[in-house]
Amino acid sequence: MSRQIAKREWTTIHNRTSDYLKLYVLKVFFSNKYVTAQVFHTPTKTVAAAASSQEKALREKMETHSDCAAAGKIGEILANRLKEKEIPAIHFYYTKEQRYHGKLKALIDNIREHGISFVG
Repeated sequence: MSRQIAKREWTTIHNRTSDYLKLYVLKVFFSNKYVTAQVFHTPTKTVAAAASSQEKALREKMETHSDCAAAGKIGEILANRLKEKEIPAIHFYYTKEQRYHGKLKALIDNIREHGISFVG
């Protein structure tokens, strides 16, 4: 077996296992009207916790549903729900379109402020 093939196989196996070890992954969606955040459990592909500005209890309390303040509130609620389920750390994949700015920054900062750490 050549050195390049062995390295490629190791890299493939390493990538698969490292993705599997990131147990909880944060997925965020911003529409023109609402903010939605979900944390997925990677091995079972189920939603561990979620928060959205579409929820009836939140819609009545918030003035606007899609600005930075709403994103911060969603981050706070999601962090509390993660604490209830005893999830101490999550992972977030940045895509090319998402910059750490504005609504995304407000959401992630509020999750961090409430005791949830980010790994990876």
